[in-house]
Amino acid sequence: MTASAFIVVGVNRRTGPVEVRERLYVEDEAVPALLDRLRAAGMAEAMVLSTCDRVEIWGIGTAAGEGGPAFTVLVETAGLDPRALLSQRFLALDEAAQRHAFAVAASLDSEVIGEPQVLGQVKAAHRLARDAGMVGPLLEPILQAAYQAAKRVRNETAIGQRPVSLAAAACQLARDVQGDLSRCRALLIGAGDMGEFLMQQLLASGLGGATVIARTARRAEALARRLGGHYALLEELPDRLAEADIVVACQGEGRYMLSADMVEGALRRRRRRPVFLVDLAVPGDIEPAVNRLDDAFLYDLDELEQVALQGRAGREAAAGAAWAILETELAGFRQRLAEREAVPALVALRAGFEAARQSILAELPPDDPSRPALDRATQLLVNRLLHRPMAALRRMAAAGTGPEQVAAEALLRRLFLDSPGDPAEDESADNSVGDTKDEE
Repeated sequence: MTASAFIVVGVNRRTGPVEVRERLYVEDEAVPALLDRLRAAGMAEAMVLSTCDRVEIWGIGTAAGEGGPAFTVLVETAGLDPRALLSQRFLALDEAAQRHAFAVAASLDSEVIGEPQVLGQVKAAHRLARDAGMVGPLLEPILQAAYQAAKRVRNETAIGQRPVSLAAAACQLARDVQGDLSRCRALLIGAGDMGEFLMQQLLASGLGGATVIARTARRAEALARRLGGHYALLEELPDRLAEADIVVACQGEGRYMLSADMVEGALRRRRRRPVFLVDLAVPGDIEPAVNRLDDAFLYDLDELEQVALQGRAGREAAAGAAWAILETELAGFRQRLAEREAVPALVALRAGFEAARQSILAELPPDDPSRPALDRATQLLVNRLLHRPMAALRRMAAAGTGPEQVAAEALLRRLFLDSPGDPAEDESADNSVGDTKDEE
């Protein structure tokens, strides 16, 4: 591991519950101040990726810190105790962090694989960090390589089509149940990415209006503003449920937000007008017993997928192809990175030889007629002498032979680039070489 490591640290859906992620969530307006604190804590470059699935710092810092300072800043900014959240901390360094970044950008680490807005969220976080002067020559190449991998996954596999087809299936089922969507109102429970995407698709299909309820009022208000709708508080859920013709749940708390009794009560208040419910959460937000109620039509992710796709095999094949692309792109990026890291040694080696060549040419009289020919000949000689060692260094870098490459670079520097010793000693060495030649 290098002195400066690529670090990803935070809390995501795999490590921490939704209530912790909600507390850590960073609004766009608060990102510049957090980046300033990360800079003061020793992060040379950093960005803040804050979504419903994850609140993570991606950045460049010292390996010795292993993300500790960045995690502390993130958690303390939310008014929480870092020690209490250590068991929920996600931490990845260097190659593991690169793989994580590629997977997130390609929507392969989302609750619903292929969510189309994830890449946009990463790019938005990138822009905020760049505007704050916190993206430089180490973080930028990683992000650009992740975008390239995500583009290939989207263009070369069916992964990117899955959420669109799920949303299309949900919109069609909503029309089947409710008819004209322009006369319907929808209730979105939770601020998940897939829920927002589905609500956008329903609105594009003519939905009459939307109300958002989330764990915190600020998240609900921000999402309602993006959707052009209204927001309500969690305690208003029973009343808003009775008003909703379509319900989309994506809170993902690990407990049922809507029980069969709650939905039955809402149906009575609606005078048995049907309600269409979509449960996008894993584990589910809506009690499965709701499906046994007359006039309640509940679909979960698996059922939507059955409508949208022909079996699970297609999804698994697409996911396998997507990961294969990701691994190929990762390998290519690491090879390019290693080659770039070898460049300073190659440049220094060539510069050392060129300085020696110019020193010899400087000993010739300025009007020496043989100077142009000697200049060309020595240039060719230097190129030939350097070809094999430079090619070997590039091969080592591409193959990832770290220790061997470091040893080779150190030897070349010692032989050709270190400061010269005593001039008399150098002259003696030159004479001894000449004497040997004469004896031959």
